[in-house]
Parts: sequence; C-alpha cells; structure tokens
Amino acid sequence: MKEGGKRDKGLLVKVAVGLSGGVDSATAAFFLKQQGYQLTGVFMKIWSGPEEEKRQGSGGCYGPDTEDLNSARKVARWLDIPLKVVDLSDSYQEKVIGYFVREYLKGKTPNPCIVCNRFIKFGLLWQALREKKLNFDYFATGHYARVEYGKESHRYLLKKGVDTTKDQSYFLYLLHQKQLRRIIFPLGTYWKHQVREIARREKIPVSQRKESQDFSPDWKLLFRNNLQPGPIFSTDGHLLGRHQGIACYTIGQRQGLRLSSGKPLYVIRIDARKNALFVGPREECWKKQIEVSQVHYVSIKPPVYPLRVTVKIRSTQPAASATLYPISRKRVRLVFDQQQWAVTPGQSAVFYQEEILLGGGIIQD
Repeated sequence: MKEGGKRDKGLLVKVAVGLSGGVDSATAAFFLKQQGYQLTGVFMKIWSGPEEEKRQGSGGCYGPDTEDLNSARKVARWLDIPLKVVDLSDSYQEKVIGYFVREYLKGKTPNPCIVCNRFIKFGLLWQALREKKLNFDYFATGHYARVEYGKESHRYLLKKGVDTTKDQSYFLYLLHQKQLRRIIFPLGTYWKHQVREIARREKIPVSQRKESQDFSPDWKLLFRNNLQPGPIFSTDGHLLGRHQGIACYTIGQRQGLRLSSGKPLYVIRIDARKNALFVGPREECWKKQIEVSQVHYVSIKPPVYPLRVTVKIRSTQPAASATLYPISRKRVRLVFDQQQWAVTPGQSAVFYQEEILLGGGIIQD
C-alpha cells in the first residue's frame, strides 16, 4: 500500500508524519497530503533543560525546542491536519545524551543521531503514539532515503536517497524489517534544491527557514563535571604535554593540542584507562583494515562468505571500496582497497552494495 495508493481494503490509509519545524518534514507532509493520505502531524519534544538557555545554532537536536514547535504548529494549521506533541525529553536525555557523554568519556566518538533514530524517533515515539490511541498505518519523516520491497529477497531494502549530497541512509542502518515495512520517506527521490523550490512555490510557512543542524550540544554544559586533564604522549612514549580532557578530542584532530613541535601532530589514539592522548605524524592516521562490532544487517541476512562492499566510516565521507569478512553474526573485518584517513573508534561503519544499505556497526579500537 506504500507504493502508489491511498486506500487499503476501502479504508483511508492513515499516516503519522514527523514535523520537526523544518522545511524537509513540512514538504514531506505536503507531498503526502497531496497524495490523499489521512495525516496526523507529530512533534517530538526532546529538550528538558531551561527554556532560556541559548540554543546552539538554529533547529538543531539539542536546545530549547519552542521555536521548532511553533513552526510545526504553523505547518499543521496550513495543511489542516491535527498535531500531536509527544514529550520524550527524559528518554532522549537518557538514551541519546547519556550515551553521547558516556562514549566520549571512554575515548570514543559516538554518533547520537543513529541511536536517536533507532530507539527514539522510530522506537519510543511509535510506542508513545500507540499509547495515545493514535492508530496509523505508516510513519513518515523528511529523511533523504528510500525504502523499497525486494521481490527476490522478500525483504524491505533501505536505499540511499537520490540526492547523494543529502543522503541520510547512513543514520538509519539500525532500523529493522518490522520498522521499514511501516516507513515512508517522501523525499527520497528528490534533490534538496527541488524540495526548497517546491516549498517556496507552494508557500509552505517554513520555506524560508534556515537549514537545521545535526546534534550540536554545548560541550561545557555536558562535560563540566567530567573533564580531567591528562598527559599527551608521542606514539613512542615520550611525554609532550597535557590535554584538557579526552572528551575534547577525536582521532585525526590537530587543533587544540597546544604542543610545540617541528611538524604537525595529530591524535592517533585515545587511551581512556590511562586518561592519555597519543599523537604522531599525519601518516600514522591512515588504516587499511578495521574491525566492526555490534553489526546489524537491515537489507540482507548476516552473510557467511566475504562480500565486496563500499563503506562509509562517517556520514560526510564518500563510500570507499572494501571487502567485508564475517567473523561472527555481530562482528566483521573490513579490508579497504585504499587506506582510510582517521578511522575513529565509536563511529559507525556502514556497508553498501550500490544503492542498497546492507548494514553497519561500531568501529573498534
């Protein structure tokens, strides 16, 4: 029923559509309304701090969300659809903010957007809507990604968005088949400039709103009681200086080390147990192979034999060719054709074959 229809056995198809207050979600809802779906807008409240605190940027995922809620209400009124506000601020604080802080203090560099999508936006939010007696056949968001049913594999396939510069499939690899069969991504076949132009042409209320930012917390606020200075060593063990706290650094970082050296030095390794940074020349930041744990496959079953794949080791980086060697159902080794810069423990490595996202997992030390 996702493909080309609005009715299921004579009944109107009900869609809960996430409205964040931004142009993407508003335009996605506009498309669905045009196609004849019965819509209910949903706003997910995630901020539990003081309203007077200044937000980091505009429309990000961390900070007072009153402005976003007001924008979502304008869109819902313009579309003439109801809007449900669901307060998940406590769960967001525990599962996303808490995870973010814990991982950084372990010397990792986590991606909270991936955790939020899996457990909050496509998890607890759905559960909360059911508890509010809101029945829906599908859930829609403004993500630039696609879901298609594979007739040969008999599985729902998570695919890249057509606009490769905006593709957000990387952040969705933890979704599972039961979720994918109920998800609609109306923007997956559009380019961002097309969405902007349609929003302006149709006079959608938020068409002139600035691009929202990804998760952008106040570093001092999150880590104010947890930052412990410690030593900075060269990779051969010589003490070079002191750092401000390991949560302030990531692999490949050069700025902020405050070291005097005849050549540029980069963070090569973070040792949380010793509360120490290890730095070295740029060439030590390259890796040919990595291990990935907590692997989740979304579009395929766990492979038994090696696979040729392309891999993104961060959301903004082009996918690189590699061979995936299964170690177990939840662990793989990736051997790249070319060395990769600043492979970062805690980040996600996400595997593709052409446009199809196969799965992903967490990069290990």
